[in-house]
Amino acid sequence: MSVPKVFPSDYIDFLIASPKTYSGAEAARVQPAATDPPAHDAFTRLLTRLEPDPGTLWTEAEPQVRRTDGVLVVDDSTLDKPYARAIELVTRHWSGKHRAVVQGINLVSLLWTDGDRHIPCDYRIYDTADGRTKNDHFGDMIRAAYARGLKPRCVVFDGWYGSLDNLTLIRNCGWTWLTRLKSNRLVNKDRQGTRALKDTALAATGTQVWLPGFGLVTVFGIATPDGGTVYWATNDRSMTDLTRLQLAQFSWAIEHYHRGIKQCTGVERCQCRKARAQRNHIGLALRAFLRFEAHCFARGVRWVEAKTAIIRDAVRSYLARPHITFPIARTA
Repeated sequence: MSVPKVFPSDYIDFLIASPKTYSGAEAARVQPAATDPPAHDAFTRLLTRLEPDPGTLWTEAEPQVRRTDGVLVVDDSTLDKPYARAIELVTRHWSGKHRAVVQGINLVSLLWTDGDRHIPCDYRIYDTADGRTKNDHFGDMIRAAYARGLKPRCVVFDGWYGSLDNLTLIRNCGWTWLTRLKSNRLVNKDRQGTRALKDTALAATGTQVWLPGFGLVTVFGIATPDGGTVYWATNDRSMTDLTRLQLAQFSWAIEHYHRGIKQCTGVERCQCRKARAQRNHIGLALRAFLRFEAHCFARGVRWVEAKTAIIRDAVRSYLARPHITFPIARTA
């Protein structure tokens, strides 16, 4: 059996350095001079050879996570594939970026944050063929985080994941949850009967209500600039509005994270058709982001700045010896 020419670390380094194109052909073109450099097929074989495994991400993320601190945030993002015609895993999903239903791959992420760090701990790829829903993936990642010994201050997630099963699962882990609820979610305040949140008087500082099927929760009715109301709920009945605001701000970390993996690691730019290759590319891109995150936190720079610094070195080298010039001598 021949020895592979390309390993995961080689592909990760390529994802970190490449400014725009993330194909196997481009990876082969930028390889350092060598007697027998890897061809583009070597990178394609790597993506089909590996066994997709989110657990590998946790192995590398674990040293950067404080198990008894921080906040876990769960959300999903659509990896755009607007021109895909034969790429597996690509289906129609809602995109918050485009405010429309688009073609892409749906990535469900579990992020650990303390307000400064953005550490992806787990992920799942939504595939209609395997019969698993986004809520099933949510449950799988929460159970995995519990088994790994994580004890976060809170688990924050979008209202899409606010089902009774998910809320009960987090409570059974002994954790606090914070989520937004839809305005038509039924609650019972002061035993006055079950009615929708939008028809219930709720204070911005928090009001205790009975959530059918779960129990007592605290709901915050927060007015929005457009005249509407957003409903945040938690199973921590002693939570103050200041704490809720801080945790809600932490939840935005996953939006920054999703933007970072798209801008800096090319997570949505793999051109391979097979689902296995797409899964491996995504997994390796997230591992590349972990390296970005550790590097940027240690040096106090932003992800895009770290990416730009690599390109800047290449530009500096070219300016020292430019080779694209007019074929005549310059007179001035």
